[in-house]
Amino acid sequence: MKEFELNGHEFIELNKLMKFMRFAGSGGEANQLIDSGEVIVNDEVETRRRKKLRTGDKVLFQGNSIIIK
Repeated sequence: MKEFELNGHEFIELNKLMKFMRFAGSGGEANQLIDSGEVIVNDEVETRRRKKLRTGDKVLFQGNSIIIK
């Protein structure tokens, strides 16, 4: 499981996390992956592109797990 540190920020949007973690090469690609239901947040399929991820949230994408710290 990988960790993503918010470093003093309150949240990160899901599509930005997808780009930052290099799961998507662009914002458009990240949005397509989210829209198609390929991303799971806290054990539920998430289709909100700008879902605000906060400390303790867990993201699963193609076998990769990320916890927000």
